[in-house]
Amino acid sequence: MIEAVSCGGIVIYRGKILLLYKNFKNRYEGWVLPKGTVEPGETHDVTALREVKEESGADAKIVEYVGKSSYSFLIPEDKVEKDVHWYLMKGSSYYSKPQASEYFKDSGYYKYHEAIHLLKFANEKEMLEKAYDMYQKLRHDGRWD
Repeated sequence: MIEAVSCGGIVIYRGKILLLYKNFKNRYEGWVLPKGTVEPGETHDVTALREVKEESGADAKIVEYVGKSSYSFLIPEDKVEKDVHWYLMKGSSYYSKPQASEYFKDSGYYKYHEAIHLLKFANEKEMLEKAYDMYQKLRHDGRWD
């Protein structure tokens, strides 16, 4: 078994959530949140910010840690157990440009009810729900803007 750690961001700008559309050789396709692998010497928060910038081109800052999701998948000769650490992030604009080298074909900011239906994976939907609740509480308390 291989253990892997990734970090990602749930980026919100003016109430809308950043999503990426990935299409790898028409086998893997769907809307996802930006995330990626921790590089040697990186902290989780640094990885999350780097991956958001690399995969989407978006500038964001971390507001709060959301939580960890876990899943596993099979590769030809082993099983990968992956933990993903998620951060609620405040975007600086609606700008995004999907990273073509990682097979991202589209990106954009979507209203919550659209984003929750577009997301491909249940664990990402769960993290979005949690992050959006945090966002709403921060806005209500006047701590978002």
